[in-house]
Amino acid sequence: GAPSCSGSRSLPFEFERSRSESSGDEEDDEDDEEEEMEEEELEGDPGVRFGTDDGELDSDDDRERMINLAELTPYILCSICKGYFIDATTITECLHTFCKSCIVRHFYYSNRCPKCNIVVHQTQPLYNIRLDRQLQDIVYKLVVNLEEREKKQMHDFYKERGLEVPKPAVPQPVPVSRGRPRKVLGSVFRIPPELDISLLLEFIGANEGTGNFKPLEKKFVRVSGEATIGHVEKFLRRKMDLDPNCQVDIICGDHLLEHYQTLREIRQAIGESAVQ
Repeated sequence: GAPSCSGSRSLPFEFERSRSESSGDEEDDEDDEEEEMEEEELEGDPGVRFGTDDGELDSDDDRERMINLAELTPYILCSICKGYFIDATTITECLHTFCKSCIVRHFYYSNRCPKCNIVVHQTQPLYNIRLDRQLQDIVYKLVVNLEEREKKQMHDFYKERGLEVPKPAVPQPVPVSRGRPRKVLGSVFRIPPELDISLLLEFIGANEGTGNFKPLEKKFVRVSGEATIGHVEKFLRRKMDLDPNCQVDIICGDHLLEHYQTLREIRQAIGESAVQ
């Protein structure tokens, strides 16, 4: 009729009683049994095994490693201004990225990549750059308040100069057509108005087999009218792998052209058809 003890307390009581009834010769066996019991308790309790109170494994969120922003900083900094990317712009030739304003300003003085020194474009390097919107979104998410600060600075810049603040571009909705979907054609390539001169380059001595020169892969060239005959000569020397000691004479019709003459001046002086 007496109340019984709970199971958690009966185990030590029975263990003490069995040890008192055993003889001194069985002490080694008792120590082995005690170690086995402790091992069984550890194996039966997953919380002890994995170091958690509730016995559950760590979730995926707990195992995620927190990354310091300093570890990512080298990948989101512009090598020209040493600041975070603003309007991240990538060169298509080498895939190096800079701030848009930084790389545009750099191309005023050079046609090479500031990082790897590769020639981006012979005459118009701005044609080979593209905005990297995905990278810019990543930068804005990593650096707290960077986007808000940049928008405020742009707003203040235009207000101080009395200019209208440009509105952000809103993507146009794509009309949904019923029935069979139409194939969307890419935008047609339009020649920039700056490239207003078309040239047809022909090697006079090619048919006669004069010398052992590398032929031009393409004889049609479109270039700015501000280019000079000196620029054309440099282009021919590079494309044909000419020796520095080789003399190059450029002739248009019956006229031997000078290095300082621009193509626009030649077109005006000789005529439209004579440029070829």
